[in-house]
Amino acid sequence: MNKKNDYIEAARKIIIALGLPSAQQNERSALSLLALLNLSPGKAWADAENPLVGITPIMDWARKHYGKEYAPNTRETFRRQTMHQFCDAGIALCNPDKPDRPVNSPSTVYQIEPAVLSVLRSYGTRAWRKNLKDYLTERDTLIFRYAKERDQIRIPVKIAPEKQITLSPGEHSELIRAIIEDFASRFAPGSSLIYAGDTRDKWSYFDEPMLARLGITLDSHGKMPDVVLYFEEKNWLLLIEAVTSHGPVDGKRHDELSKLFAGSTAGLVYVTAFPNRTLMGRYLGEIAWETEVWVADSPSHLIHFNGERFLGPYSAV
Repeated sequence: MNKKNDYIEAARKIIIALGLPSAQQNERSALSLLALLNLSPGKAWADAENPLVGITPIMDWARKHYGKEYAPNTRETFRRQTMHQFCDAGIALCNPDKPDRPVNSPSTVYQIEPAVLSVLRSYGTRAWRKNLKDYLTERDTLIFRYAKERDQIRIPVKIAPEKQITLSPGEHSELIRAIIEDFASRFAPGSSLIYAGDTRDKWSYFDEPMLARLGITLDSHGKMPDVVLYFEEKNWLLLIEAVTSHGPVDGKRHDELSKLFAGSTAGLVYVTAFPNRTLMGRYLGEIAWETEVWVADSPSHLIHFNGERFLGPYSAV
């Protein structure tokens, strides 16, 4: 086998044999698999390797060895529509060199799973079918083991006295934890968590019935704030952005959120949360008036951006 298209087609057939859905049975995923194996044209499957490789290097590798050019803005497609599924299926491992690395870190790397590597090295030989069958018999056990290991490094977040959720590791999730556990207890005691996003799972926690009772039906295409709390005592809905990688509640974001939650029977309160004042300083010129700012390393204080009250909703008039 020495033709580039032959390697791509072989990789696609392997993906099908490993049981991945049709959405991953394509050239993009085939090239990703070949990159994980460092299997350039002309190289024997028996010589497949297991380098640590990130998304951009995968795309660069595909261009260099197979002449396939992908636009920079397709990076998220590789990550969300190929590598996530590879990891969920146990074909690849995410950050095996540093399991607690945030999933959205620019340093994120992937590696072919050892048992899969062993099976694929036999591709094209008489042993291939038997090795594949034996691997598929054990795969669920392997996936369960890796999922358990991933769960052990997730961040626990207490949302009620006897109830908690977990979030992917990383500073963004740490800030979300602080919002739910520290901000809420100080400035919205007894409030209910309605929504919490995660770097890996956008809808990590979502109490949709509660939001519906407040008159809100969300547009699935709308960009949710990182945390939504309902403070029943004052009938306030707190819309909170956790600033670790994206911006604060600026004028544009304020307008987006006001439209997304326009049907709310509760007053809307807009809050930007920062992990520290150093990061806050970078965004001071962008923060919208009539919003609140909370800093996790000074949890008992709140910074109020103008207006006639310390904390509360404002009339749209």
